[in-house]
Order: sequence, then structure tokens, then C-alpha cells
Amino acid sequence: MKIIARIRNAYDGKFGVPRQSGLVEQVVSTIVFEPEYRVAEALRGIEEYSHLWLIWAFDRAEREEWSPTVRPPRLGGNQRVGVFATRSPYRPNAIGLSCVKLVGVEKSNEGTVLKVAGADLMNRTPIYDIKPYLPYADCRPEATGGFTDRTEKRTVKVDVPEEIAKRMGEEELEALKAVLEQDPRPAYQDDPERVYAFEFGGRHVEFKVNEGILTVLQA
Repeated sequence: MKIIARIRNAYDGKFGVPRQSGLVEQVVSTIVFEPEYRVAEALRGIEEYSHLWLIWAFDRAEREEWSPTVRPPRLGGNQRVGVFATRSPYRPNAIGLSCVKLVGVEKSNEGTVLKVAGADLMNRTPIYDIKPYLPYADCRPEATGGFTDRTEKRTVKVDVPEEIAKRMGEEELEALKAVLEQDPRPAYQDDPERVYAFEFGGRHVEFKVNEGILTVLQA
């Protein structure tokens, strides 16, 4: 397996990265190809597709040993499920699969790059392959979602104080709010006094959550 590209975005740490792709399209990522693969012909026709599949590496979740079961945060972190029945990053082969929206193909001093929205990859994550999303083959409206169909999709209302908001650009602010609306906390944590922190787009963000309202304390 060869790394063909790396993604660049505002997700500087694991905490705060959307749990699945497509949930936060306000964050636009850039896919920069490795020098060997900066060949314009390799992307010929890609702009005809609206969405792409990314095959990538959980490069910061690799382990020497693997476990046949994992504890998904969506189930409170207490119930074990088979690793192949989840999208846990802790797998025998640390490979991820994400569907992203293609928003642009641009020329840069690093060759042709792809602008994509809705990625759930950390900044600098290596990408092994890119394939077009084909609606006629890839879309299955009748599909069932296992335990995810039975668990609450927790979201929160985000309050960014004016003194913090005015220090941010409009697009940056909307992207941060979209990330926070997904409630990055583990499902089993609900302490209104606890301060959570993560890095996003070069900013150190801190927040609290009380009765469904997430208040940004620092950004």
C-alpha cells in the first residue's frame, strides 16, 4: 500500500473530528497528492462526480495487537460489539473509508489539489486511494444501520459569546459551530461542570455543555 496523498484541514486532534463523514460539510479539506502522484491526467474527469470515496489510514490509532470486540462511544462505552460490526479505528488493519463531497479541483504550487467537504479525517491523515461515488451502485435507501439505528444521535445548540465570535472570520465561525453542534463529547459523559478542550484550525477551543446548550469558553 502506497500513500498517494494527505489531507489538510482544521482537525488538529482526534477530539472534535466528526464521528462519520458527511456530518459537517462546513469544514472544507484539501487533498494534496504526494510528489509521485501529482499527475494531472490521473484526475481527468473527476470533476464530473459530486462525491468521492476516500480510503485512508488510521495512522494515529495503529496497535500491535487487535481485539475482536470494541466498545463504541455511541453505546455509552460499556457495551462490547464485534469489531467488524463497527467503524472503530482499532482494527486488524487500520483502514478508514469515507464519503466526501467534491467542491473543487484547483491548481496549486503542489500540483492539482482536491477541495472536499464533509471529511472525518484528522489533519495530515494519509490517503491510500480515491474512487468516485456512484449513486446507482453505492446508494442503498433500504439499508439498516445496526445499533446506530437504536441510539440517539445527540446534537446540541451552540452558544458562542460575542467577544469570541468577533475574533473569528464568518466561515471559520460557522465551521466551528457546525463541529460543536455534533456534540464531540463521549456519549457516557454529561457533567455540566466539566470543561472540554480540543484544537481546531490552530485555535485552542474550550467549552461546557449544560441541558443541551454548548457554551464556548475560549477559542
